[in-house]
Amino acid sequence: MRRILPAIAVLIIAGLIGWFVLTTNARGSETPVRLGLDLAGGTELVYRAETGDIVGDKKQALAVLRQVIEERINVFGVAEPLVQVEQSSAVAGAQEDRLLVQLPGVTDVKAAVDAIGQTPLLEFKLAKSGPDGSPVYIDTGLTGRYLDKADLQFGSQNGGVGSEPIVVITFNSEGSDLFAKITGENVGQTLAIFLDGQPISTPTIQEAILGGTATITGGFSPTEARDLVQNLNFGALPVAINLVSSSSVGPTLGGEAFQAGLAASAVGFLLVALFMILWYRLPGLVASAALVIYVLITVALIKFIPITLTASGIAGFILSIGMAVDANVLIFERMKEELRAGKGPHDAAKIGFSRAWPAIRDGHFTMLISAVILFWMGTSLVKGFALVFGFGVIVSLFSAVTITQTFLNALLPNERKGIWKFLLGSGIRS
Repeated sequence: MRRILPAIAVLIIAGLIGWFVLTTNARGSETPVRLGLDLAGGTELVYRAETGDIVGDKKQALAVLRQVIEERINVFGVAEPLVQVEQSSAVAGAQEDRLLVQLPGVTDVKAAVDAIGQTPLLEFKLAKSGPDGSPVYIDTGLTGRYLDKADLQFGSQNGGVGSEPIVVITFNSEGSDLFAKITGENVGQTLAIFLDGQPISTPTIQEAILGGTATITGGFSPTEARDLVQNLNFGALPVAINLVSSSSVGPTLGGEAFQAGLAASAVGFLLVALFMILWYRLPGLVASAALVIYVLITVALIKFIPITLTASGIAGFILSIGMAVDANVLIFERMKEELRAGKGPHDAAKIGFSRAWPAIRDGHFTMLISAVILFWMGTSLVKGFALVFGFGVIVSLFSAVTITQTFLNALLPNERKGIWKFLLGSGIRS
């Protein structure tokens, strides 16, 4: 009975995982399988980041750029956008910083470009009077790079009667110091806010502003104030970017790729399971059951983390199935050696697991190192493969060592007699 209880517990847990996987496949579920651009269809835009003039931490500036563009896309309701910064080779072997934007479900390239817009550049400039009396705007060095966020609030008006829209802007720590210096040295002057070279607001500095938070008032209507907040947030870019290339994948093509990937996974799984059962008989059947649980656990992880599944990710998943089977093959071959040496089935399985463990451990560990290196150094396409493959390797190790061992420990007798000679045979031999 002590042998059977762990196997029952594994089956119950596997049933719960299977229930989670199946019930979360419905449309509108909070944990669906997230499909990448190549499977769901959509648009990919590649922008070049003009980082040549950045003074300071370029890596931080690019991180802010990615965050702002991602927020900008989210405003338009694009499902599961992918925004990331990469380095690509340019002319004559030089490196350039690029922003990769993937918009699943958006197949109209023009609409996608319009959704992101021209990625305006935000600047704060001091107004000085020119010779003819017209304002001359002078750069202060304060740009959207230093702006943390802008918020719309409503304050009291006319002694507390009614409410007035107020725009509250907050700078980061570096921007706070610069803003304090500018306002302290220019009280009474106009600090104009420019977006894409055009002034969107011209507030007057009333006093030196410390702490990095300032309010902009001026008789805004709610709509005007909301537009200003939107422009401030959208324009909070540390660097300018230019569209380099665009491409789209139609939903039909993406759907066909997804179905082909599922079919390849199913065929690969069935062929592997069939081979294991025909060649290893009962242990092969147990390994196939463990393989089903392995698939359920892997899919549950993809949903729960969540991982965006791409065509390369499916390839990594299929390859990891091979790793799971390879571990079982090592175990069963060691079992066969112990059975031929006269050991009982239960003891042969126990010894076989202990003898196969070093090879299984080392094989999985080396594959995991490869997955980590590919994820760390690869492009987005390679990362999709590496991430799914890496998780598959980890689950494969658990499946082969724990699940298969638990089931065999519950099923195998102490002696190899009668039908057990056939069930524990191999290939065409008993």
